[in-house]
Amino acid sequence: MSWNFFGSKKKESTTTAASTPRTASKADPGTSIVKLREAIATQEKREQHLERKIDSLTKEAKEKMAKKDKKGALFCLKRKKMYEAEVDKIQNVKMTLETQVMNLESAAQNAETFGAMKTGTDAMKKIRQDVGIEKVDDMMDDIREEMETANEISNAIAQPIDPLMTDEDELLAELEGLEQDDLEAELLKPTPAAKTEIDLPSVPSSKLPEVAGASKDEEEELRKLEAEIAGM
Repeated sequence: MSWNFFGSKKKESTTTAASTPRTASKADPGTSIVKLREAIATQEKREQHLERKIDSLTKEAKEKMAKKDKKGALFCLKRKKMYEAEVDKIQNVKMTLETQVMNLESAAQNAETFGAMKTGTDAMKKIRQDVGIEKVDDMMDDIREEMETANEISNAIAQPIDPLMTDEDELLAELEGLEQDDLEAELLKPTPAAKTEIDLPSVPSSKLPEVAGASKDEEEELRKLEAEIAGM
């Protein structure tokens, strides 16, 4: 705080500078590589310029030595050494820039590879979510069910159509009924009486002996009887 000559208090104006926030811009790898290569090209142009200077000073020093101007030749060599030292610095800078470019390209390639791998991993996760083991099992069950249904339909279509065909169980039952009726009829049939066998004498194969003293009528009757017996 300060006072002026009239005793009044001198006002000090304090100005606060507004701090401007710095926005850190994210450098794009491609843009950074382009800028680094431009810097390398600039260093190469400067190096070429200094190389021409060095060649010129070398030529000038030789000319001065030919003219016995050692002092002038020595001055040219000093300038030449200075330019050569600058060329060495430029080469070191170029090496640093080239290293940065190589590292940045490698990092960008790694980032691109990582992005591709992450995309592939996300795609695999999405596929695994869409096609889970439970969904696969359900689909296989559906396929088996549809195949069984298709086989049943095929078998139904392949069956012959016979309007006279009836149930075999019904036919077998009817056949058993007929057999039962035949058996009952056979049991109810009366049993025929057994023939009484009579022991009859066997028919003689030779002629009956003639009866001595028989009359003609008796002999005639005997011949008839013999003929009847032979005809039996």
